[in-house]
Amino acid sequence: MDAGLPAAYVLVLYYSRTGATERMGAELARGVESSGMTARLRTVPSVSPDTEASLAPVPSEGAPYCTFEDLRHCAGLLMGSPTRFGNMASPMRYFLDQTSDLWLEGSLTGKPAAVFTSSNSLHGGQETTLISMMLPLLHHGMLIAGIPYSEAGLNRTHTGGTPYGASHWARDGTSILSEDEITLCRALGARIGRLAGALRQTPASGGIGGSQ
Repeated sequence: MDAGLPAAYVLVLYYSRTGATERMGAELARGVESSGMTARLRTVPSVSPDTEASLAPVPSEGAPYCTFEDLRHCAGLLMGSPTRFGNMASPMRYFLDQTSDLWLEGSLTGKPAAVFTSSNSLHGGQETTLISMMLPLLHHGMLIAGIPYSEAGLNRTHTGGTPYGASHWARDGTSILSEDEITLCRALGARIGRLAGALRQTPASGGIGGSQ
């Protein structure tokens, strides 16, 4: 690492209702750190129809809430959400809707990103959910990476796992990750870690339409 650069980290950002997506995030973080890059685990708060704030500013357990500074300064991003009718959950969508300033600055331009999800049913819209999370990241100018078929678990899995990103068949939300799901999570984390380490040596110039 260039001594003139600040300490780098890959942001593992997720929303999890029952803990399944959170468990995936932990495995992805292990993969990131196996590449030599630091992983920073963060979550987002739930959204509510209430018009008054009802959640404490710091969660009582689990990862801290993500700040825009966490996102602004990351070297790479792994973003995860459970499936909601084939789309990302509203708390993640709400968080992303507030990132216009980062888009205007070009803060995420040229940085690698990947996505992950879980669903209670095997064919519960995992792939469309993964794609739904890619779209705002593409608008931010991020470089999307999936899981290549050179990962043997992608051909072997009978639960989660897609070329679009890591996934988990959570059934009732209490099932543990399968061996293949763990392997694929860690492989994707390591891939983003390696890409982040390489790409930060030639950072994007920033700004809308900024060149690499």
